[in-house]
Amino acid sequence: MSEKQDKRGGAREGAGKPPHEPTKQSRELVQLHTIVGTQQSVVSKIIGITEKTLRKHYRDELDLSKAKANATIGGALFNKAKGGDTTAIIFWLKTQAGFREIHGVDHRSSDGSMTPSRIEIVAASDDNG
Repeated sequence: MSEKQDKRGGAREGAGKPPHEPTKQSRELVQLHTIVGTQQSVVSKIIGITEKTLRKHYRDELDLSKAKANATIGGALFNKAKGGDTTAIIFWLKTQAGFREIHGVDHRSSDGSMTPSRIEIVAASDDNG
């Protein structure tokens, strides 16, 4: 049996580092770095733990932070679109409603003018088809 192990196989008191205990501050730090895309290997070094320990103790922060950030930014974009921001409206329709631009289509009506005789809205299907 190793000198640093007790009879149950665990570390004996006073041997090695104490087990990691997450704090509110460390959770916020992991969440912040995860939101901005810092790699787990770097986050673990910042906290001073191994990547395995990071994943063990901060699973929710690693899994949910990006989704929370996307919801916040998506909400801000949605509110701008609701407020009439044309760029936000176009972006939302293209990314969320499947709208797309059709290039190379002659938009002239039968009399040769650019006044449309018919407007067609084409939305992409959910199966990317």
